[in-house]
Amino acid sequence: MRGLIGKKIGMTRIFNSVGNAVPVTILEVGPCHVTQVKTIDSDGYDAVQLGFVETKDKSITKPLSGHFKKNNVKPAKILAEFKKVPKFDYKPGQTFNVGLFSEGDFVTVSGVSKGRGFAGTIKKYSFSTQRKTHGQGDTYRHVGSIGSASDPSRVFPGKKMPGRYGNKTVSVKDLEVVLVNENKNQLLVKGSVPGSANGIVYITR
Repeated sequence: MRGLIGKKIGMTRIFNSVGNAVPVTILEVGPCHVTQVKTIDSDGYDAVQLGFVETKDKSITKPLSGHFKKNNVKPAKILAEFKKVPKFDYKPGQTFNVGLFSEGDFVTVSGVSKGRGFAGTIKKYSFSTQRKTHGQGDTYRHVGSIGSASDPSRVFPGKKMPGRYGNKTVSVKDLEVVLVNENKNQLLVKGSVPGSANGIVYITR
C-alpha cells in the first residue's frame, strides 16, 4: 500500500541514542481493510479504497450499507482512496496495518487544520499593528491601505485580508518515522501534524 488512514493522538517527546529530546506526534494508524478495488474497466481509473474505524450497519446510510454488502466487507466510518502498487493483487477484505512503515522512512501526512474562525490580518498573517498613540483612534489592529489611488483604481486579487483562518486541508511532507509500535498500531513521526487530537489523518509514502 502507498498509504493508510489514521488518527492523531497527540504530541510528546522521546530521547534518541545520543540523549537528545526529539519532539514527535503519535499517530494511531490502521488497521485498514480494503473495501473496494477500482479498475479502469469498471470505474475509469485504478485505485484502492480503504476503510478505517469499523462501525455498525445502523450507523451508516443505506447507499453505503449496500456498497459494503456488495463487496462483502465490514462497514467502515472513514473511507479513502490510494494509488495502486503495480503488480499487487488487491482483494476486498484485505487488511493493512502500521507494519507497512519502518523506522527512518519519510512520509507525508495530510489532515484538516484547526479552525480558528474569522480572524484579522494580525492574527492570520502576523501583520504589524499600527501605533496606538497620537490620536489614531481605534484602528491600530486594522489592515491599513489596501490599494493604490486612481491607478490602478482597484485592489489586486490575492491581497491578504481578514477572513476565515484554518479549517483547511494541509499536507506536511517529509516527516521522519522515528518509531513503529505494531502492538498498539502507533506511528511516531518527528515534528507536528495538522489538526487537533483525535483528528483523521492520511499517511502516504
